[in-house]
Amino acid sequence: MSTDQAQWTTVDRYFTDLLAPADDALEAALADSTAAGLPEIAVAPNQGKLLHLLVAAQGAKNVLEIGTLGGYSTIWMARALPADGRLITLEYSAAHADVARANLARAGLDKTVEVRTGAALDTLPLLEQEGAGPFDFVFVDADKVNNPHYVSWALKLSRPGTLIVVDNVVRGGKVATPHPDDPAITGTREMFELVANEPRLEATAVQTVGTKGYDGLLLARVVS
Repeated sequence: MSTDQAQWTTVDRYFTDLLAPADDALEAALADSTAAGLPEIAVAPNQGKLLHLLVAAQGAKNVLEIGTLGGYSTIWMARALPADGRLITLEYSAAHADVARANLARAGLDKTVEVRTGAALDTLPLLEQEGAGPFDFVFVDADKVNNPHYVSWALKLSRPGTLIVVDNVVRGGKVATPHPDDPAITGTREMFELVANEPRLEATAVQTVGTKGYDGLLLARVVS
């Protein structure tokens, strides 16, 4: 671990211990995800708390998540919903979805959250057909190649005022220059170009450091 990474991790732990302490359900969600062999790429606790606060500040009742993994970020967001709120989360892997459902049930959120399995680009049109939107808050944290498609669908399923958040957009700083051999960077750059040229969106992006290394978030608000 580099000196910088060690410092970032220390500061993150300080923030987390004070402002986003774990509870049994959150700790178990991470532990069971690891035990099931899921990649350890869930958001950091303080990032989970940020999502929680954004959902609460948005006054969201209807949330869409693209990329469930083990349901850790899902728990953070679902806990910010009112009693009549709901969250639909889309997960490509059936095995990951099973882990997420168990984690959500343990957290007492299985009635609030629906986990749908399959490629998101197949399930998103179904949400549109069902009239599942508009969503008040959308969190995108799935394969980066399809980021522009996910944001396009998030916009279709939104309303004026909806907040769209996309994770992992800095790519270790590589996003600033073309990398034709890296589809994740290409997809992320295409997403930024889409957002920049979309008059219905007002957006910014921030760089972050912490236990997850050097990365960042895109935040886009639907304005019309």
